[in-house]
Amino acid sequence: MPAVTPAGTPVPERVAVVGAGMVGLATAWFLQERGVEVTVIDRDGVAAGSSWGNAGWLTPGIATPLPEPAVLKYGLRAVFSPSSPVYVPPSVRPDFLKFVTGFTRHSTMTAWKKAMSALVPVNDLSLQSFDLLQEGGVQAETYEAKSFTAAYRSAEERQTLLEEIEHIHASGGDITFDVLSGAEARAIEPALSDEIGAAIVLHGQRFVNPGAYVAALADSVTARGGKIVTGSAVRGITDTPTGVLLTTDQGTSEHYDAAVIATGAWLGRLARQFGVKRVVQAGRGYSFSVEVEDLPNGPVYFPAARVACTPVGDRLRVAGMMEFRQPEAALDRRRIRAIVESARPLLKGADLDHRQDEWVGSRPCTADGLPLIGASKNPKVFVAGGHGMWGITLGPVTGRLLAEQMVTGVAPAQLAPFDPLR
Repeated sequence: MPAVTPAGTPVPERVAVVGAGMVGLATAWFLQERGVEVTVIDRDGVAAGSSWGNAGWLTPGIATPLPEPAVLKYGLRAVFSPSSPVYVPPSVRPDFLKFVTGFTRHSTMTAWKKAMSALVPVNDLSLQSFDLLQEGGVQAETYEAKSFTAAYRSAEERQTLLEEIEHIHASGGDITFDVLSGAEARAIEPALSDEIGAAIVLHGQRFVNPGAYVAALADSVTARGGKIVTGSAVRGITDTPTGVLLTTDQGTSEHYDAAVIATGAWLGRLARQFGVKRVVQAGRGYSFSVEVEDLPNGPVYFPAARVACTPVGDRLRVAGMMEFRQPEAALDRRRIRAIVESARPLLKGADLDHRQDEWVGSRPCTADGLPLIGASKNPKVFVAGGHGMWGITLGPVTGRLLAEQMVTGVAPAQLAPFDPLR
């Protein structure tokens, strides 16, 4: 007789997780913690999507909803410009138009506050979830951000983040910070140029090398008996009386008790048939790495330019942009140039003309800025995705809470706002 959850549903013994990024692998790992046998399947490889080249911030203090009033301030002319930090190429695809319409509707302060209140409970558990992974044997470090500096040209520019921090506090978020002059910020981070006239230093945040971290997480999953199958795309998930049947583009089929769809920007392709109607749109981010004379002690953020910098090894990763485009589209060199020209006057001693590791990745964005985590209309098919820019920060807590739901049959209260059927 199979075990039964307190909710009366069978406890899954064998689960397929589709997607080998941070979210999928964290879900697999926490399922293993609860005694479940896991197979992770990815069409490309471990960390092949948006997990590899992003900024690697673990910043629950500022993990905020992507739709925000500031986005509307750009105006239509700005968002249609390839040099804009937020770029919306014109398109008439119905799903794209649905996303943009919904995103615009949620870019109000009322909607932002509601979404922020939903994120705070998972933000509060996010760093603890990384600690659980480390305690459980994941051989990868999270680095304390000795300084996490948000730098601005002027105190007037800085006011936007100070007001946002007030709203985060009002929503129950926990974040401490210091307000600095430009000179004080340069004393902490000499890589800041003389253009910087004001800054905020956030406390209690961390960062990782995201590609290395996700690879170590995959190693831990396999060391604990899990299987990771790469180079195989899942083409279909079919309901059966005792579970689900997964078929791949390799012509193989295998039966599992349950499945988790964690395919990032491609989530809708498999999840739609199970009642998940919300559009998951690729919000593509770009990055590259450069040599810098004074490597920062932690992340450096230029919010007005939407440029994020993170020390990765002995180089500085420079990342930015939000480009709403098809996830498979080629890297757009205009976007790299836009990041370079935005960062050039703000960084000192950075060799921006000799770049390595130029990369574009598709972050999975939802119109309301909240992820999709939980059961679909089929109780044997679950989804985990749509985290926007916060898939690294919130990946482990997502996996932890979803594994609890799958094995107990009861969704944790923290997941209620993220119901995939909402």
